[in-house]
Amino acid sequence: MFSTRKRVIATGALIALVAGLTACSSVGDSDGTDLTGKDVGAMANFKAGDQFRATEALDFSILFSDHPNYPLQDDWLLWSELTERTNVTLAPTVVPMSDYEQKRSLLVGAGKAPMIIPKTYPGQEQAYVSSGAALPVSKYLDLMPNLSEKIDKWELEDSFDGLRQADGEFYLLPGLHEDVWQDYSVAFRTDIMDELGLEAPKDWNEFRDVLTAIKTVYPDSYPLSDRFKGDSLLNVVSMTYGSTAGWGWEAASWNPDDEKFEFTGATAEYREFVEYLHSLVEDGLVDPESFTQDDDSAIQKFVSGKSFAISSNAQTLVNDYRPAIIDTVPGATVAKLPLPAGPAGNVVAESTRLENGIMINADALESENFTAMMQFIDWLWYSDAGAEFVKWGVEGITFDRGEDGKRELLADIDYVGVHPGATTHLQKDFGFAGGVFAYGGATELLESTFSDEEIAFQDVMKKKDVLPLAPPFPLEEAEREQATLLETPLSDTAKQATLRFILGQRDLSEWDDYVTELEGKGMDTYLDLVNSAYERYAATK
Repeated sequence: MFSTRKRVIATGALIALVAGLTACSSVGDSDGTDLTGKDVGAMANFKAGDQFRATEALDFSILFSDHPNYPLQDDWLLWSELTERTNVTLAPTVVPMSDYEQKRSLLVGAGKAPMIIPKTYPGQEQAYVSSGAALPVSKYLDLMPNLSEKIDKWELEDSFDGLRQADGEFYLLPGLHEDVWQDYSVAFRTDIMDELGLEAPKDWNEFRDVLTAIKTVYPDSYPLSDRFKGDSLLNVVSMTYGSTAGWGWEAASWNPDDEKFEFTGATAEYREFVEYLHSLVEDGLVDPESFTQDDDSAIQKFVSGKSFAISSNAQTLVNDYRPAIIDTVPGATVAKLPLPAGPAGNVVAESTRLENGIMINADALESENFTAMMQFIDWLWYSDAGAEFVKWGVEGITFDRGEDGKRELLADIDYVGVHPGATTHLQKDFGFAGGVFAYGGATELLESTFSDEEIAFQDVMKKKDVLPLAPPFPLEEAEREQATLLETPLSDTAKQATLRFILGQRDLSEWDDYVTELEGKGMDTYLDLVNSAYERYAATK
């Protein structure tokens, strides 16, 4: 039987409250830090809503994750227009998206990282805190009026709790969503579902029923053959079981009944989630290769009609699946179905309000242009005008506004299949709507490029309950080092065992033996560290 008790998941190294936010940036001290002489090129009295423009031409270095679908071009309109508006030229250190995290680590470790380091997810900055490589950006929020305004307006203080370290500071400027937003789910061959009279599954039991019905008619197939090494499927299924896995894995889970943290991979909820996925594989409903095959192999199976379901977000649906399947399977239709409910309820995680963000090289504080750089970052990533610019481009060149004010791409520019016959592409040819700059933001802007189909999907998702955030557990530096030494092998053991259990390579009757293995790798010591840190924090509230 499914457990119906909801469990809250810890998201990263969770610590204290956002405080001291101001709505105006002025040159001078920042949270007690003397910035005298570091204001060259900065604007005086920079306020939320102001167009940032450096008072002299400036260059800032940035780490750039190069996406294979729209590789960086030197002549992108993004670069020239950015300089025109801000008087800033960005000097990118370009690394392939596939190697981004590894190259980031190598560059930071060698002391050769650029000043601006985007595409850093909450929690990833922790590895650079103790070495002093990352700037404690929370000290400089008074230089960032747009970010400060949004934290207050969107009531994001609790979300920022999870960013602060034991010193009370946070070291990452995250991407922000005004509202909880869930993009990833599972795409299905809807023509097959219509043919078999199947409805979109409301929960994972109905999800199984849909796969079973397809398997009955196509017995030689695996109805679902997944991509992303299964990490998206693991993430969304575990979330609805009140746990985490795949992309969303967190080692510590908050148990609200016992008011303590538990190791995620040893909880009852996690076991139920593993048992469910194992049953799908065991019954031939999910391709065992889903957790090892590359994306191209998974996509090829789907678009050739060998499988009928695959993980998807809005862009992969339009860019990867539909164009290819139209050419190979006449009459095929594909849609991303709303995320089914699970034992934890019809839920999504509150953690989806924070996105990948920006880490600042601590060396940036030595620059005479430091204040100007923080103002520039604030405008480009957190102002309404900057967010519209990096997503839509330049009015009159890449988009126009209708009489109702709605943005519309020019007819000869395509993006997410809006103008499939266009000769140019917003990302490939102009550099806009790329993952380095464009993510999160106001819900209106987020949804401004959504198709009617995606809007309908999001309308369903907005009706879901939001899982609350876990309380903070502030690890001090020595504790963090010890916790990391324990957490890495514990997480590796849990992930490896999870895959083996799901694939049937290890019998689920050995679950207790697996938990004993976790204990042997220091699970109890790890939890003592986490819970002691939580209790110390709770005593201050």
